[in-house]
Amino acid sequence: MTVSSLKELAGVIDHTLLKPEATSEQVRRLCDEAKQYGFHTVCTNPRWIPLVADLVHGTQVAVDGVVSLPLGADFTRVKIIQAKEAIFAGADEIDMVADIAAIIEGDEKYLARQLEAVLRVCNSMRPKVLLKVIIEAAALTREQKMFACQIADKVGVDFVKTSTGMHRAGGATVEDVKLMKEYAPHCRVKAAGGIRTAEQALAMLEAGADRIGTSSSVQIIEQFEVGQIK
Repeated sequence: MTVSSLKELAGVIDHTLLKPEATSEQVRRLCDEAKQYGFHTVCTNPRWIPLVADLVHGTQVAVDGVVSLPLGADFTRVKIIQAKEAIFAGADEIDMVADIAAIIEGDEKYLARQLEAVLRVCNSMRPKVLLKVIIEAAALTREQKMFACQIADKVGVDFVKTSTGMHRAGGATVEDVKLMKEYAPHCRVKAAGGIRTAEQALAMLEAGADRIGTSSSVQIIEQFEVGQIK
C-alpha cells in the first residue's frame, strides 16, 4: 500500500493505548486525538471500551478492543466470552492473540477451532465485527509464521497481525509483513509493535500492511506532515 496524503496515512492507523496503568484522562485524550487526526480506530483494553464508544460515537473513528492480551493462552470459551463482552460494550473490531503454543507445536486442530469459534461470534454481529489475529511473529520461526498464517487464511479471519508489542522478542518487521502477505493472501495484514516513526510506518505499508497499530500515531503524523522521512 502506498499513501500520498496525511489523511490516507491517518486512516490506516489504529491509535493504541494498552498500558495497564492507563487512566480515563489518557483515554479521553486518545479519543480526542483520533477525532482530530482521523485515525481509523482507538484501540484500548476492554476496561475502556464503553468510554471510547461513547466518546467517538457519531464520528468516523471505530472502536477496537483486545482479547487475550498479551499471552493468548486463555481457554477458547474465555476468548469467546471476552470477544462478546467487548462487542456488546461497543467494539467494532477485535484484536485477539492467537494461542502461541498451538502455533509452535503445529497443532492445527486446536488453533483452527479456536479461531473459528471467535470468528463465528464476530461474523454473527450486524454489522459484522472485524477479527484480527495476533501471531506474535517475532517469537516464531519462519515455518511457524507460515503455519499460523496458513491456518488463519484457511479459517477466513479478516486480518493477521504481527505482534502485541509486549513480547521481549520484538515487534513488527518488514520481512514478517511480506511473509504474512504471502502466506495469508486472503487476509489483510496489520503491522504493530515498535512502530514509532513515519519512516517505519511507510515501510510497513509498502511491504504490504493494510493497517498500522501504534501508540506513536501523533508523532508519526507530525513527521509525515513536515517531511521528516529519510
